[in-house]
Amino acid sequence: MMLRDYFAQAKAERWAIGHFNFATPDVLRAIVEGATHAGAPCVIVGTSEGEAGFLGMREAVALVHAVRAASGFPVFLNADHFKSFVACKEAIDAGYDSVLFDGSRLAYEVNVIETQRVWQYAQTKRGSYMIEAELGHLRGSSEVQTRVAVSREDYTKPEQAADFVRRTGVERLAPVFGNIHGIVTEQKEELDIDHLAAIAAAVPDTYLVLHGASGLPDAPIADAIRAGITNVHFNTELRVAYQRELKKELVEHPDQTTPYQYLGPAADAVRDVVEAKCRLFMADRIHP
Repeated sequence: MMLRDYFAQAKAERWAIGHFNFATPDVLRAIVEGATHAGAPCVIVGTSEGEAGFLGMREAVALVHAVRAASGFPVFLNADHFKSFVACKEAIDAGYDSVLFDGSRLAYEVNVIETQRVWQYAQTKRGSYMIEAELGHLRGSSEVQTRVAVSREDYTKPEQAADFVRRTGVERLAPVFGNIHGIVTEQKEELDIDHLAAIAAAVPDTYLVLHGASGLPDAPIADAIRAGITNVHFNTELRVAYQRELKKELVEHPDQTTPYQYLGPAADAVRDVVEAKCRLFMADRIHP
């Protein structure tokens, strides 16, 4: 099955595909193991521009191909929040399975034009290629923060979402409805599910993607899936789990110099997070 087929299945059966970022081979394997253990139909792994710069785009593609072949599990590679046509073009040419062009910080008309440009290039180079775009202002960053200002002015406007999808051809849209990037320690993050439902009604044939799920309790994520989300992104929670376990191993075994001895438990912590999230995403799955 192609990635588009899994999105169609998720929408019809009311579950969500997990998207998890990686920058090292051990984390990639841990993500696939977690999704497999959870019984997920597939998983999307992503690299941000920074992660792709660290790992290498072609290296990321090769690693995903290798893990996919070794596991026999459907793993798809996404270019996550790539902010220029040039970067998206490089990812498409390198062999990424999909691209998220993030023009959300651009003026609306510029975002439309640049998203169209990415979509057109992708279809020319690789037919039937899925492109995701972001609309609205998703604040924060993929790290632990104290507070992040959230305003309804940042939210994706349903009528604008309909215009955007019609003009750009994108099949996946990342809206803003109270979500932020990263984890906040001194405020409660709240999703506006009613606003999400209004966006879903405005673009009924579009796959909606929840970005910034790290730090959210299970309940609002489940509510968002019921309201139309078909893809959920996690990054910061994986980074925190990996770092916490790595620190623990280095403190408890200060003389250990064999990398896999202390990196292995850190990767296992990532695997456990992914497994728990994938089970959450499928909790209300309807089996036809």
